[in-house]
Amino acid sequence: MGYDLHFGWTGTIGKVILGATPGEGGTRKTSYSIGGGTTLPFLELNPLLRAPLVALEICDDPEYWSPIIRNYCGDLVDDVDAWAKTAETVYGADLVRLYLTSTRQRNFSDIASVGKTIEAVLSATGLPLILEGSNEPRIDSEVFQRCGETAQGERLLLGTAEAGRYRSIAAAALAYNHSLIAQSPIDVNLAKQLNILLREIGVQREHIVIDPYTGALGYGFEYSYSAMERIRFSALKGDTDLSMPMICSAIDSLTIKEVREAEPSLQDEMAVQWEFYTGISGAAAGAEIICVRHPKTVMMLKNAFASLMKGAGFPEVN
Repeated sequence: MGYDLHFGWTGTIGKVILGATPGEGGTRKTSYSIGGGTTLPFLELNPLLRAPLVALEICDDPEYWSPIIRNYCGDLVDDVDAWAKTAETVYGADLVRLYLTSTRQRNFSDIASVGKTIEAVLSATGLPLILEGSNEPRIDSEVFQRCGETAQGERLLLGTAEAGRYRSIAAAALAYNHSLIAQSPIDVNLAKQLNILLREIGVQREHIVIDPYTGALGYGFEYSYSAMERIRFSALKGDTDLSMPMICSAIDSLTIKEVREAEPSLQDEMAVQWEFYTGISGAAAGAEIICVRHPKTVMMLKNAFASLMKGAGFPEVN
């Protein structure tokens, strides 16, 4: 007996390429093509589709980072290029997501330092890079311009475009052939609207990754899950305005009450468990990239995804 795992859907999730190898005009040791699915996650028996990617999030100013990570990583958090290298060689991440937290200082104006930081991280790791800019509208244009220019040819994923501020990041993505993250506040219609706005100013579908915004498991994540699932359903039904890959990052998994109030000896493990189960749920909802901050969560997720991709427990297709 055969099984139809496509439920009559006709749409396909669009593909986005992240990173560029020397043969593709960049310096990354690998590049990834995400998207391409035609049904629900982990149901598609297609050897060309990859497991969700796991990105380790790091920053260039640890003052703004979780004390759990600062305590676990120690002096590593004070050396962003060494941190990026360790993400690849020790922690096993597929991607590095660099937050330029240094730009969040009051009256920040050292744009030249942004370029130097990006150059150092690109030299330290061969992984494709997700780059989060200033988060400050008054300097967004300069920061994203420097980010895009410094990493030209590397096919970065730039974050984050929102309905109220997307032109600066879109300009950098367009000028230097990068992709961008389109984030909306847990609303399918708003996600679609932002994608339309981006396309109207020239950003192509193959350069957009959707972030429907996620909270930690049990802290509003059910709303995020529902939005992600509905985005996936709409895409599979043929809505091309929502047929982009998705990214999931639940940074508050490390700051929720259960983690903050855990016994010191258990706090680390508690943080990892919250990140892990939130990440698994995000992947089940359709996210192609899962971002975490605790190094121990990386391989736990990668091993879990590898097991799920084997199709264990699913009916055999004849």
